[in-house]
Amino acid sequence: MSKRLRNSEVCADCSSSDPRWASVNRGVLICDECCGVHRSLGRHNSQVRHLSNTPWPPTQLQMVQTLYNNGANAIWEHTLLDPSSMTSGKRKPNPQDKVHPNKTEFVKSKYQMLAFVHRLPCRDDDSTAAADLSKQLHSSVRTGNLETCLRLLSLGAQANYFHPEKGNTPLHIAAKAGQVCQAELLCVYGADPGAPDSNGKTPIHYARQAGHQDLADRLMEIQYELTDRLAFYLCGRKPDHKNGQHFIIPAQMTDATLPISLQLSDHLFEELAMDVYDEVDRRETDAVWLATQNHSTLVTETTVVPFLPVNPEYSSTRNQGRQKLARFNAHEFATLVIDILSDAKRRQQGNSVSSPKDNVEVFFKSVGSRHGSESQEIDQPDYDSVASDEDTDTDLRVGKADRAKSLDSDLSDGPISVQEFLEVKNALSASEAKIQELMKANSNLSEELRLMQKKVPETQP
Repeated sequence: MSKRLRNSEVCADCSSSDPRWASVNRGVLICDECCGVHRSLGRHNSQVRHLSNTPWPPTQLQMVQTLYNNGANAIWEHTLLDPSSMTSGKRKPNPQDKVHPNKTEFVKSKYQMLAFVHRLPCRDDDSTAAADLSKQLHSSVRTGNLETCLRLLSLGAQANYFHPEKGNTPLHIAAKAGQVCQAELLCVYGADPGAPDSNGKTPIHYARQAGHQDLADRLMEIQYELTDRLAFYLCGRKPDHKNGQHFIIPAQMTDATLPISLQLSDHLFEELAMDVYDEVDRRETDAVWLATQNHSTLVTETTVVPFLPVNPEYSSTRNQGRQKLARFNAHEFATLVIDILSDAKRRQQGNSVSSPKDNVEVFFKSVGSRHGSESQEIDQPDYDSVASDEDTDTDLRVGKADRAKSLDSDLSDGPISVQEFLEVKNALSASEAKIQELMKANSNLSEELRLMQKKVPETQP
């Protein structure tokens, strides 16, 4: 399937021609400049992928194509097109407008504030309104009308809504009906392929039972999407789920090398894994971004996302920890990813941990104890800010000596050898060095441009 849609595509936010990026959860195509703004909003607002330089699951690309072709952008710009709306007079940016402030302010209003989305009449009970929307979603996913479901999701319908009378979720319905694109859309918005219905069956079971084998296989991939992405980041390959292989870990971590198993409850471990996943996405997207820019023009520092953007739904402690992940070098981050993969495998096998205090503050202190001193007390004070002194880096710093023994071990889990892992690790280090080199070159070009601009008036008669 081609990763280009048509030659007449335009950016959903400024109408620039030939957009090269897509926002997966918004169902729109965007240009390089607007994509830079999308990335600064964080994945909780916009999940961006390059159309040709990023690997796509074919059915996810098909979902974006369908939404784009059926005018999904009108959902996010509804009131701009409504003459009776107070926002109808607001101007949409042109391709020639500056990124800051014109395009930036518009993109933030459109996707972060949802300023132009159609609003339902206010009700006394918002939970009742959300339940009504979710029930409508539950009925709509059996059809192929993707834009209707996206509109319901934009208004607050819950992708994981458990229907009390039906005893299942929208994804159960979509899987049984073989609605592949609906299943993709629901999963982008957080639907769980492994969630059981009232009979204990998952959407994967219903897809297989109805003969939708390809959809069942795809739902299995989505169920392991987080750990698959982490494994691919390290190894360049994914597990073979069809043959029962669900994890790839470059170096085997036994209970002896994970004595406290991150000391997190399942809930807090999921948060840590999600944050590391987001950091992997940020690093990989930045690499694609820099590789696809036209370096005959300046790439300023404002186009790079230096750390994970703040998610207002998370505590300040968690947001600080998420931002600190950017300070891990390639080796340190790789060993943290290995810890996540190892503990995820252990937990799936039923060896879960009960954390003494189920809160995000303990979560980050526990991370610090794992990647610093293993005897560190969990109740030690947490770090104060992201821009803290260098000695606070040990809160999330990997214990290199302990990890070196594991990396040098001839034990391996699956087909990945230690040599292969070291090669990938070196490649990651080289990639980061290349990014820094490009940023330095761009800075030099910027300085030269400023000097030339100063000389222009002197040369004019």
